[in-house]
Amino acid sequence: MYITTREKAIIELLVKTSGKHTVASLANHLNVSVRTVHRDLTGVEKILQSFDLHLLRNMETGLKVEGKNESIFRLIQNIMTMDPIDQTSEEKKLQLLIALMQEEAFKIQSLASELGVSNATLTTYLEDLSKWLDPFHVTITRKRGVGVDLVGTESAKRKALAGYFFTHFNEELIESLFLLENEKNTQEVILYYFQPEYISVIDQLVNSIFNQTQQRLADNDYIGLIVHTGITMQRTEASYLLEEDAGTFNHLTNEYNLIKEICIQLEAAFSVSFTEQDIIYLAAILKGSKLQSVDVVPYDSLVLSKMVKTLIQDVSSQLHIDLTNDFSLYQGLLAHMEPSLYRMKQQMGLYNPLKEEIKQKYPFLFLAVKNSVENLFRDTISIPDDEIAFIVLHFGSALVLREEKLSIHALVVCPTGIGTSKMLASRIKKEIIGIDQIEIKSIKEIKDQTNLNNYDLIISTVKLSFLDIDYLLVSPLLTEENIAAIKSHLRNNLRTLTEKKEYLPFTDLTGVSQTAITPSGTIYDVLNQLKTVQESIEFILTNFRVYRMDQLNEHEKVLAEMVIAAQKENLLNSAIDVLTTLRERERKGGLGIPGTGMGLFHCRDKNVQTLIFRIAHLNEPIMIKGMDGKDMFMRNLLLLLAPEEMHVKEQEIVSLISTSLIENNESMMIFSSSNEQMIRAKLEEIFMNYLQTNLLKG
Repeated sequence: MYITTREKAIIELLVKTSGKHTVASLANHLNVSVRTVHRDLTGVEKILQSFDLHLLRNMETGLKVEGKNESIFRLIQNIMTMDPIDQTSEEKKLQLLIALMQEEAFKIQSLASELGVSNATLTTYLEDLSKWLDPFHVTITRKRGVGVDLVGTESAKRKALAGYFFTHFNEELIESLFLLENEKNTQEVILYYFQPEYISVIDQLVNSIFNQTQQRLADNDYIGLIVHTGITMQRTEASYLLEEDAGTFNHLTNEYNLIKEICIQLEAAFSVSFTEQDIIYLAAILKGSKLQSVDVVPYDSLVLSKMVKTLIQDVSSQLHIDLTNDFSLYQGLLAHMEPSLYRMKQQMGLYNPLKEEIKQKYPFLFLAVKNSVENLFRDTISIPDDEIAFIVLHFGSALVLREEKLSIHALVVCPTGIGTSKMLASRIKKEIIGIDQIEIKSIKEIKDQTNLNNYDLIISTVKLSFLDIDYLLVSPLLTEENIAAIKSHLRNNLRTLTEKKEYLPFTDLTGVSQTAITPSGTIYDVLNQLKTVQESIEFILTNFRVYRMDQLNEHEKVLAEMVIAAQKENLLNSAIDVLTTLRERERKGGLGIPGTGMGLFHCRDKNVQTLIFRIAHLNEPIMIKGMDGKDMFMRNLLLLLAPEEMHVKEQEIVSLISTSLIENNESMMIFSSSNEQMIRAKLEEIFMNYLQTNLLKG
């Protein structure tokens, strides 16, 4: 019988303090995550069963070992004589996969000897790995006289290895990165594979280069890019090269340039040369990554925007609740769906470690989202449950956020993605009365411990052993045990938590509040939002123009005329700079709206003073690149300009205009009509509907 050090520690704790420990308290005691304890408890239960014992889970009394006293005594005697193995079966299988990633075939006996396991155990590991590798189109072959070999393309092998790291060693990857950043790493090799010096420099370069752009990757994708880059670097250095037909970078221009810059600097730091296919491969990985800041999502993804709105409408209809005006949900889904659809079209695959928990915890919401997604993409691509589960988190966050009113300032440290962190924050607000404000930060954002003193409560989904702070460790989906632990913490530290909260109303025995102080800023926040909406709509309508460009036959000249005219009206400062930004945006991808004869040219620039929307009708159609990558004729050029820094309500107005362009056939006909009076009336109708729905109702 095999037992790990943690499994042994858990059994000893449960036997000594039966009924006193919960999963959360075990996690705190062992300084690991709740998910790690849940994973270890599976092994613990198997060990207990071999002694005719079983683990009783009770919300009130905690975890308890049940069975005859003589069986418990026999268990204690046996585990005291057991030498724990510090390598789990997953670690052994990782070592096996790394060994098989070499080109040579291995004999069963030599592989078993290298891993320190029996032939029978190795056979079991090979069967497990074979099933796991199947979705990656990688197979394990066993031939008499030849040995065991791994068969698949180099691209598939790299993705499979990276996938195994993400699935089984995500927290270990996060911790290793922070140990490297704080110069506390003592391992010669990280997770049996990565060279620490490579990973350290890759981390620094990725962080530095992305800090220079508007883009910020979600934590998991940030780590994913580092892992894929590390694997690519080490595989290429060992002469395991990608196939020549790995792809092209026509649709990856921005990502290609970023990756190329990273690779050039890595080549300068180490004696390794990246191939062109390496750069294209990593650019595709980056293209399939999620952005952390949803407000930088391009609002010209009109077809995708329409799909997202249809999805929200359909889910709302199934659940009998209206989420169609939830702009935060729309933004979050738009940010998620673009890379998600790319991943699926490229068959890159994505593992969601929370999938089964999400399906069990939110069965009806999961079914509603699954129905809607499958209907929406029925004729194009197949959406796996892992991707659907991520979409469910966005809807779950929106549903939970509808009913809260709380009062303590908390920080959630959650490196599992946008939807998960929002979901966790929303669940905390819903389940725990008294929490007023929750901020979400990634691990990389909490290096400065002095700022952490501003929070009354810190909650994390991963262990923060590298920081000297008090925090509560919870599951990303906030289990009942987590809720109980947070409530207990609040109750035990109530005086400390509330001593600075002078604004909290005190209620006497009659239940009547003794103070009528209104929380500072609330009414002014509302007024500022109203002012922003009013000014945005007023500026757009006041400065709206439809030009007729009869003499010009190049869209660059049309744009120049429109931008210079806006400068003369003092709506923007430097027409040259704005035109440069517009050209840069056009280079990133087509701006023609397929099937409409319209092109939406837009940008955000520091020289733009306010929201500007104008249309130029062309006498002769001009050929431009469409949003689908195909050439198309444009008869109407739509110009949409916005300041570099935008209030969320301004973003909402911009999104409202862009998605209304192709809302239905009537809208497309109106906006391509060149009739200024008709288009202005349509804009007024759109804004009036928005105001009535969002501001004037009730």
